[in-house]
Amino acid sequence: MSPTPLEHSSYFSESSGANVYLKLENFQPTGSFKVRGALNSLLSLSEEQRAKGVVAASSGNHGLAVAYGASALGIGCEVFVPEHAPQTKTDAIRRLGGRLRHHGADVAVTESFARSHALENDKSYISPYNDIKVIGGQGTIALELGQQLDRIDAIYVAVGGGGLISGIAGYSKSVFDNPRIVGCLPENSPVMAESVRAGQIIDMESKPTLSDGTAGGIEPGSITFEICQQLVDEF
Repeated sequence: MSPTPLEHSSYFSESSGANVYLKLENFQPTGSFKVRGALNSLLSLSEEQRAKGVVAASSGNHGLAVAYGASALGIGCEVFVPEHAPQTKTDAIRRLGGRLRHHGADVAVTESFARSHALENDKSYISPYNDIKVIGGQGTIALELGQQLDRIDAIYVAVGGGGLISGIAGYSKSVFDNPRIVGCLPENSPVMAESVRAGQIIDMESKPTLSDGTAGGIEPGSITFEICQQLVDEF
């Protein structure tokens, strides 16, 4: 995969008084950063695991990324999505050969069901965020940022289940000069921020939001929660 472009934003720079750059992950083959983590996880599977197939759960983008990677690697793929998943994304998953199945009104319910389905059918479950290999894949964004910029003071990251910000924060805090990591969530679904404030993963209702990819609950026991507690400076 080629590095995605980093573009200077005149608008945000002028309005904030800082030099602001945008990492254009929409240039990825599936339209989002999710393909990084999905491919990293899929490539780690043994031949036996690949032959059995994989299961994923997603509000859309992760499912699309897993379907894309599975198709490229010749792996059978089932993708579970919530009942309200956008048709544009579900149609794209089908076009890539993913077996699409709807379950649940909230993505956390979908994830729980998909994980159980994978276990019952002896298939590998590719989590959208609760997977160290997925997190590592998303962290390659920070690696690229270090190659594209001489100085990084702060990184603002979209947050849903926390896979993206966990990967970026983990790499950045280890390699860069302690940049400030800021999580950005929709007002109608601030689950990770409220969970960190509460000191535990909480179950809260998510209201409709334009940012459907970052909406919904967090899987109980997700490794991203502790990473966000330790490494994210602000939500």
